[in-house]
Amino acid sequence: MQNFVFHNPTKILFGKNTVSSIGEETLLFGKNVLLVYGSGSIKKNGLYKEVTQSLGAAGATITEHGGVQSNPLLSHVQVGIQLAKDNKCDVICAVGGGSVIDEAKAICAGATVQHDVWKFFTGKKSIKSTLPLTTVLTLAASGSEMNSGMVITNETTSQKFGFANKLLFPKTSILDPAVTCSVPADYTAYGAVDAVAHVLEFYFTKEDPYTPVQDRLMEGLVINAMESCNRVLNTPNDYQARADLMWTATLALNGLTGAGLGKVGFPMHMIEHSLSAFYNVPHGAGLSAIIPGWMRYHAATKPQRFSQFADRVFDIRKGSSSEKAEEGINALESWFKAISSPTTISALNIPKEDIPKIAENALTLAKVWRMQDYDSEKIEAVLNNCL
Repeated sequence: MQNFVFHNPTKILFGKNTVSSIGEETLLFGKNVLLVYGSGSIKKNGLYKEVTQSLGAAGATITEHGGVQSNPLLSHVQVGIQLAKDNKCDVICAVGGGSVIDEAKAICAGATVQHDVWKFFTGKKSIKSTLPLTTVLTLAASGSEMNSGMVITNETTSQKFGFANKLLFPKTSILDPAVTCSVPADYTAYGAVDAVAHVLEFYFTKEDPYTPVQDRLMEGLVINAMESCNRVLNTPNDYQARADLMWTATLALNGLTGAGLGKVGFPMHMIEHSLSAFYNVPHGAGLSAIIPGWMRYHAATKPQRFSQFADRVFDIRKGSSSEKAEEGINALESWFKAISSPTTISALNIPKEDIPKIAENALTLAKVWRMQDYDSEKIEAVLNNCL
């Protein structure tokens, strides 16, 4: 195990009837609140009313910034930044899934500077200060409610970039599993895929060869993500299943899984971001289309880690390392199919002839993320495995 620092300053309020606390939690950091949310589903299910009443009762002055879309856009972030500046907002409250929280983080960072917020994503500027952020989570997926990362799409350049900074941790996040009962089956599944993908990125790219504690933690999280997702899809109003899936997704990317692993990479996300940037596919759907092909590409030459995954997650005990690795990949792919998440880029209607374009786009992010072991040829090879 490598040396590490684990520090997560986000306060979590987890469980039933916790949403009503968002007002007092937010007002600890400021009175002028920018309320960030998505396309309006929170108005249909009553969550918007509950949040605004709580904020109002605590004494907040609310400025609204709705309309955040899946794969949030830079142009919409820029609108939110200007709203925050014009209304002298001193705290931001995000109500939604990872896309809403990511956009809120970008607004938090952009509202304190005069330059274009995109410079943070390209590494041209570093974050020195941010507005404080509170969140009410509505989708088990990204882990953004308890981490320091954010992802935004620049629609002008067709680039979907992400990065992390210690100042981007939310101050308080409220996780009430009951809130997620209205999430449709497809986005429930995509969220579970995203959580699994976060774990697999660490599991398969870690630098340290011997991390038994972290291995067991990550393997358990993958099993829990799959099992709880299955339970939710079978019984959408199963509160305990919703709770298990929500907390699993949060733990998958709150810094704990990566502790002690040494250098890690996010190659599957790096490639998927190009799919989202060009074709606006749901992030989880894009990941399930990339993961099996990426795993097969690497298992062909280094099957041992994939064999361990097959053994411990899917109880595949017989065969050589290569045979077990392939069976494990097949088993994961079968689960993706069972929850109706795509397993090829062809299923996303992405033509083979677009692969060079996708690879070139992904290479830009690989350079920003300093993933020197990925060139356009290697990315194309992975993508050809995903057809």
